[in-house]
Amino acid sequence: MNTNQIPVAHTPRGGYGTTFPPLILGGCTEPLIDGAPDLRGIWKTLSATRGGEQVLADDRLMSYTERIEQCGDRIVDCGGGTISDARADGTEQNGVHDVSAFDYTTPIHVVASYEDKVFVLRPIGMPGIEVLRWIDEDGHMIWTRPDMGGIRVVLQRISEPR
Repeated sequence: MNTNQIPVAHTPRGGYGTTFPPLILGGCTEPLIDGAPDLRGIWKTLSATRGGEQVLADDRLMSYTERIEQCGDRIVDCGGGTISDARADGTEQNGVHDVSAFDYTTPIHVVASYEDKVFVLRPIGMPGIEVLRWIDEDGHMIWTRPDMGGIRVVLQRISEPR
């Protein structure tokens, strides 16, 4: 099965709760496109900083877990109760068109791309904002959001891709 045969997933009303939804790209057999970092699996926060300072143990970043599925140029990121499903082709048309994890109602529209083994998200109409994810030399996923006080999260893969 290829990515064109799998419908785009969206966040259910009110978010998906505390349990990840069923796999969205589970039946897809396309290899990842060239230049895509392999972010597949379930990831849990190891450490997080904001503005260069370690966040407190009770900060919501410290309990963050996300599941990433990839197939071909498509990537689905389930985290914070939302489902972000896009083709990482740099187009607005194939980007994320869903809702914000802050309230599960505010629409978001985000361009997704792979750039030099980095997954890049750029919200439409919000110049200068980028969310970046990549794998470091230790096999951890690094997630950064410079515009939100310089957030940097280091995540450990706790479940391999399926």
